[in-house]
Amino acid sequence: MFGDLMGMMGKIKETQEKVEATKQRLDSVYIDEQSQDGLLKISITANRTIKSIVVDDALLADKEQLEDYLILTLNKAIIQATKVHESEVAAVAKEGMPNIPGMDLFK
Repeated sequence: MFGDLMGMMGKIKETQEKVEATKQRLDSVYIDEQSQDGLLKISITANRTIKSIVVDDALLADKEQLEDYLILTLNKAIIQATKVHESEVAAVAKEGMPNIPGMDLFK
């Protein structure tokens, strides 16, 4: 019984290390999002760190419009980055978790 428990604990530690490595790798996975008309472009990592914002000169004349574009496009980029982040981390975590009856954590 203790052998199984020790093996399970080792597997959990290994999985935690793999999850951390995956999170670090996601710093180099970029998601590019843009407004519908292409006047605003945003690049964000899968860890939801904004890397660049490119604003077309046409948006600089109207502050309110620029703010709206930023909100909409940033939210779209964050949603996409979150989906990538969660699916990558969940895949690694599910792969490494021991099979504990009654503990179906990742369906």
